[in-house]
Amino acid sequence: MSKLVIVGSLAFDAIETPFGKTDKILGGAATFIGLAASHFEIDAAAVSIVGSDFPQEYLDLLLNRGIDLKGVEIVKDGKTFFWSGRYHNDMNSRDTLVTELNTLADFNPIIPENYRDASIVMLGNLHPIVQSSVLDQMTKKPDLVILDTMNFWMDSALEDLHNVIKRVDVITINDEEARQLTGEYSLVVAARKIHEMGPKYVVIKKGEHGALLFHDDNVFYAPALPLEAVFDPTGAGDTFAGGFAGYLAKTGDISFENMKNAVIYGSTLASFCVEKFGTERMVNLTSNEVHKRLLQFKQLTQFEIELT
Repeated sequence: MSKLVIVGSLAFDAIETPFGKTDKILGGAATFIGLAASHFEIDAAAVSIVGSDFPQEYLDLLLNRGIDLKGVEIVKDGKTFFWSGRYHNDMNSRDTLVTELNTLADFNPIIPENYRDASIVMLGNLHPIVQSSVLDQMTKKPDLVILDTMNFWMDSALEDLHNVIKRVDVITINDEEARQLTGEYSLVVAARKIHEMGPKYVVIKKGEHGALLFHDDNVFYAPALPLEAVFDPTGAGDTFAGGFAGYLAKTGDISFENMKNAVIYGSTLASFCVEKFGTERMVNLTSNEVHKRLLQFKQLTQFEIELT
């Protein structure tokens, strides 16, 4: 089993979808990544920053899932990062209504000493300079560095983003972001261009249409499980990343063949996340439910055909 370091936001979200709306609820990349990774009962730590307005019960939720929080800074009299958004009817596009960086604006992550030798580092969506500063603190080169990013950084910090991309092994982005980063419409060509930037593995998420894993000339496709209702896709990408990283940390195997399994686990956990608002579904998710849905994924994708 490998140590996993998760760096990202612990936050408040307020969400509006065609299915309803919420007031401030628990959100943030590190939250969703941590909850997903906790299903593998691994040695994991979250590194983040919050204000004194962040409820202790939210911290306890992660602590009770075995997530080490010594790397979470609590700023006295500070306010926690807040994001509010409204999803369109197709649930694939959204409008940001409010973004308040608050304490996240001055986030300087400090990796706890006993996690600076972690085998796997999961860099959640943050400023590329912040992501690079995490790698500078590691006492040995991690076996695997996974990076998540978004189009905002492509617009505002492209050079810094290119610098950190050179240092990672896996990048997870959605199809729109892959096209923006490379200027290529074909995702196959886009993945090849991203490989040339540094990462050995490229994961391109396609929302309700699944995910693609690229490595050299190899491609693996994992479909998304057809769901009756999608209530809130906000944390789905981070939940996918947490399942992906958690499975690899649990197995200690970072081969392409095992990453296929990690993609399936990530997709499985993300399929639960979207069924309720915020973290509600992930908090109450049981291992038995995960096992049953993995079997559904297997039945969805497995077939026998006689080739003539």
